[in-house]
Parts: sequence; C-alpha cells; structure tokens
Amino acid sequence: MSKQFDVLVIGGGPGGYVAAIRAAQLGFATACCESNPYADPKGEPRLGGTCLNVGCIPSKALLHTSHLFEEAGHTFAAQGIQVGTPKIDVSKMIGRKSTIVNQLTSGIKGLFKKNKVSLLNGHGSFVGATANGGWQVKVGDEVVEAKQVIIATGSKARHLPNIPVDNKIVCDNVGALDIDAVPKKLAIIGAGVIGLEMGSVWRRLGAEVTILEAMPDFLSVADVDVAKEAAKLFTKQGLNIQTGVKIGEVKVLKKGVSIAYADKDGKEQKLDADRLIVSVGRIPNTDGLHAEAVGLQLTERGQVNVDGHCRTNLPGVWAVGDVVSGPMLAHKAMEEGVMVAELMAGQAGHCNFDTIPWVIYTSPEIAWVGKTEQQLKADGIAYKAGKIPFMANGRALGMDAPAGFVKMLACAETDRILGVHIIGANASELISEGVVAMEFGAASEDLARICHAHPTLSEAVHEAALACDKRPLHF
Repeated sequence: MSKQFDVLVIGGGPGGYVAAIRAAQLGFATACCESNPYADPKGEPRLGGTCLNVGCIPSKALLHTSHLFEEAGHTFAAQGIQVGTPKIDVSKMIGRKSTIVNQLTSGIKGLFKKNKVSLLNGHGSFVGATANGGWQVKVGDEVVEAKQVIIATGSKARHLPNIPVDNKIVCDNVGALDIDAVPKKLAIIGAGVIGLEMGSVWRRLGAEVTILEAMPDFLSVADVDVAKEAAKLFTKQGLNIQTGVKIGEVKVLKKGVSIAYADKDGKEQKLDADRLIVSVGRIPNTDGLHAEAVGLQLTERGQVNVDGHCRTNLPGVWAVGDVVSGPMLAHKAMEEGVMVAELMAGQAGHCNFDTIPWVIYTSPEIAWVGKTEQQLKADGIAYKAGKIPFMANGRALGMDAPAGFVKMLACAETDRILGVHIIGANASELISEGVVAMEFGAASEDLARICHAHPTLSEAVHEAALACDKRPLHF
C-alpha cells in the first residue's frame, strides 16, 4: 500500500522545508521530498535548495572572508593596526564555506526530525488524482498519496545560448562559489545581485573584474539615487561596470575565455578573461513535474500559475517560492510556505508582498522595501523624501563606514511611509525597521518620534524620518 500523508511538499529549499515544518506544527502528517541536486558526501537528500547550498549562504561566507581580507590590506593601517601584506588561502576559504553549508543543511534534517516531518529521497512528479480527492505523486521509485501538495521546486540559473557552462572556465552561480584560485581577470555577464556579489568577492581578493550588463541603466530595480551612488562607489572600488552592451561570440580557450561584445555606443569590443561568470537571471524548475498530465497551469514564463494566496488551478495543490511569480528571494518563499500551511489549516495565512525587503550584500550593502522614487513618479503619487548621509552619523564614522545614505519616501498627504532605501554599512539589518514600520502602516512622523539609541547606525533612519518633515537634527 502507498505511503499516505496529509501534506506532501515537493522540494526542500527555503519555501519547501519551512512549509513542511509549519504544516507539521499545525498537526498535518507531512512529508517533504528532495531529489538531491547538490552532491552530498553520503549520497543523502541535500536540503536547503539553492539558497543554502549554492546561493545565499555560501556567497555570504565568501563575501565575509573577502571583506576581512580587503580590510586587512587596505584599512587596518589607517587605524594603527600593522599586519603586513595579507595572503589568501582560497582552498581554506572554500572549505570554510562548505563547512557552514554542511552544518546548516544537516540542521534542517534535525528540524524535520524534531517536527516529525518525513523526508523522502527522490524527485517528485504528479501521477494523477486519487479517488478521495487527493493526489498520487511519484517520488523516486515509489508512489505516495497526499491530500494536499505544495510545489516548492525552486529555480535554476538561466544560461545564454551558445555559451556552454562547464563550471570551470564558464560558471553560473554554482561554479562561481567554487573557483579554486583567484583569477587574474574575471568577466561577469549580468550586473544583478549575483554578478555584483561575486564580482565583489573576487575583486577584493585581487581579480580584475569587468561586468557586462545588457540593460542601459545600472541596477534599475533599485531606487535611482541608490543606483547612482552604488555605481559611483563600485567603480571607485575597481569594478569595471559596462551597461548597454550586446554580447556576441564567446570562445572558450584552453586557459580562459574570449568575449566579443558591442558597447553602449555600438563599437565592437573584445574581452579576454581567465574565468567567466554568467549571471543573467533564473528560471523556474517545473521540468519533470508532469504538469500537463494533470492539467497544472503554467505561465508563459514557465512558472506555476497561482493566485494571491499561492493556490494553483488544481484543488489541494499549492506552489511557493521561485517557481511562482514575484521576486526570487528565499525569505519571500519562506513567508509563502508559512501562509500556505496556515491556510490549509483554516487559519488566516497572509503574506504582504508590498513589504518584502530586498538586499544586495556588497560593500556597502544595499537594501530597500516598498516603492522607489521612480515608481512613485510613474504612478503619479505625491510624495516627500528625507535623505540622510552616513557621513553625518557618528557610529558610521567610528566604524570607518561613512559611505551611503538612508532615504525615506512618505505620502505627501497622509505621511504614510511608502518606501525606505539604504546603501551603507549593515543596510541588511537596518532595513527591518522600515519593514516593520510599513507593515504597521506607520507614518514618517512615527519613526521620527521614536527614540533611537546613540550612537548607532539606526539613527540615520531616524534622521531620514525627520528629514521627511524638513527637520533633521544632525544634518
């Protein structure tokens, strides 16, 4: 007889494993299947998805190491610290990264055990509906039954035609995290989050980095002031960012790669590099779900079609995370996973897509929530802005981190906060204040009248709120 569950989650990434844990907490007999796309030393299912294995977590480990390396070589002396010329042991750096990944992925297995989630090893694909209104799903070599199914199969790197990725010379996000030596010259196609973060890692360690971006504007998804400041700072650091380019022929050589491209003026150029990272977005993993066989609707972009509460067109089938529309962010997937589990239990599950924060872990960090200034202008919304540089913040100066600013946008009529945009040290942590404020419908005056500890970086958020009313105290 087939194994039977109340809930089966297909995919053990951030959206999937969180959905499984929350469903189990709510009393559902829950299973999660994972096809182990990432090599595990023991050949066991590798939980955590792209985020924990070849995305968010390992990249932050490398960013931290490279940040310390750059500080030791360029900023310690100014503070009276003499350490000599630092050297990087790339293999040890990669090993540390892998240790962190192993610790966290194995930790999820512990959470499954604690919450009584059954872990099934194998790729999940629909077989058909059951007589009692549930679903048969093939997992590996067996067929299991579940009353409700959550699709959380994530995404994979989008590759460009005629540019074969071998993750040695030409890498996507997977290979970019395992480069075994600092390349003398590194080329990156795509100036998005992955391109900027990986470019930052290897530039700090000594690589000459050139980033080729097809879009005419740099970081157009961010607020225009943030994008301009980031371009200025990254260029000063040594990143060669070229926008408006058109990639031509890419030749993989014995010891490197040659990239032909047209620059923004249409002039033909050639770039030779030791390594190439292709970071041009991601595509949803719907291959092998057998969506057509059961009538599961997909969008033109290959995503699972869902409503605002992640319901698909099939009864009892849900989908969360990168496989559905919206930003491909781990924390967004987690929130959707919790929402779906609670909706299945008859609770008021909810995910506010207007208050999902974005973060780019460069140096300085970039983070934002809500509307950008250009979006407000396009929507014809009257607004007021408060902008405070970290140069005016005592803690930032003490940390030798004066770059960047906090920018707050509020409704001109109601004073309700519409967006918060930060480029600066610890922006990834500071943005949470903006998220909480917007979630509770706060006005800029609400933050302006809240006492912030001194001296802290968070005072810049306080001052930006004051600046919305043209009354900052320290700028």
